[in-house]
Amino acid sequence: MTIPLEGEMIQIHSYKHNGSIHRVWHETMVLKGTKNIIIAANDRTLVTESDGRTWVTREPSICYYHAEYWFNIICMLREDGVYYYINLSSPFVYEDKMLKYIDYDLDMKVFPDQSFTLLDEDEYEQHKQEMNYPDEIDIILKRTISTLKQWIQQKKGPFAPDFIEAWTARYQFHKELKKTE
Repeated sequence: MTIPLEGEMIQIHSYKHNGSIHRVWHETMVLKGTKNIIIAANDRTLVTESDGRTWVTREPSICYYHAEYWFNIICMLREDGVYYYINLSSPFVYEDKMLKYIDYDLDMKVFPDQSFTLLDEDEYEQHKQEMNYPDEIDIILKRTISTLKQWIQQKKGPFAPDFIEAWTARYQFHKELKKTE
């Protein structure tokens, strides 16, 4: 597996369990790339939905992807604080300047006060039937929700107090560097 370089622009491709494309983020900057972790950032990036509709993200985001965990975390930097949007998903794979994962419908939203809510349970149940998710997926996702709750409470990973500050500064550094190229 190749590893993206710091400062490199990549695409993020989200798929559904049946292999169909779900969503594409066209430009995301890599801030850290290893075989297990990719930390990236984007701001006002073009997103294409599976039906061809497009939209542009509204705020800067720091994105956390892991090759061993069944989630990815989007840290949205808003005026009133950091909001976290967590996709329960397969671990990522990286190839051809594309980070790829399977989206398993369930999402968590974490608010600046660290309270959280589980989203899209009905969508998960519907797609579980339509796409025949194996029972193992259910087990993995329930365990993942428990892990995420622990991370939030323990302020681990992207929920650590200095995570956003450090990676936002790195993103600003690379944006300035790109301007001078």
